[in-house]
Amino acid sequence: MIPLLLSSTSAHLPYPPTLIFTGATAAIKASAKFAAFASAKFGLRALSQSLAKEFGPQGVHVSHVVADGVFDSDRGRAYMGGNPEALMDTNEMAEAYWNLHTQGRRAWTWEIDLRPFLVFASNV
Repeated sequence: MIPLLLSSTSAHLPYPPTLIFTGATAAIKASAKFAAFASAKFGLRALSQSLAKEFGPQGVHVSHVVADGVFDSDRGRAYMGGNPEALMDTNEMAEAYWNLHTQGRRAWTWEIDLRPFLVFASNV
């Protein structure tokens, strides 16, 4: 994947070649009984950060997204009791990913957090 992205840096594309990893809150803080999940997400975050530092200067935009919530799906709605405010909207998430991809090279973001409104509201 990286060789393909590197080869396209000289193609004068409207947006830079972009590699986006999706993680979870476990990439930042571990929880009891989630050791395997947390270590995998910590590792994914470290990999994306290393790749960003190595290949960013060569024109490849590498980002990591912390997806902190349950996705809006049939299974997610059943799990969360059907409240749409408690679920992550996949269309809005796609817009955030697109915004990462289309960022100008002079203001690249390595990491963003996405979460539904009620995650914030429940912490008030």
